[in-house]
Amino acid sequence: MSKPNGKRYRLETVKRQYSDALGVADGRVPFEFGPEDEPHVFEFPHPVFTPDDMQRELSKAEGDDASVRILLGDQYDEFIAAGGDVNALALLYVGLRNEAQDTVGKVRPTRG
Repeated sequence: MSKPNGKRYRLETVKRQYSDALGVADGRVPFEFGPEDEPHVFEFPHPVFTPDDMQRELSKAEGDDASVRILLGDQYDEFIAAGGDVNALALLYVGLRNEAQDTVGKVRPTRG
């Protein structure tokens, strides 16, 4: 039931506002490592936009390796083969999650 003379929130608008505030237009975080002239580039879902099923898997994961396997999915083997550091990637994810908590607290969704 709508309120007289009131506007509703549009979920697409709310999500876009949070994406803009976090600087992740598509909800994914690209990262690189290795030589600057030929870096290895990978990506994973931003902690705020991680799908529910992946969040459940991450909460059950034991250790950084298990978490990184979940975050990278099909990219995991390539990441390891390229010399990827699972501990550093886990730290990046935790750092982004902590930073996002501060940022999300400052966003005030608009109606429209």
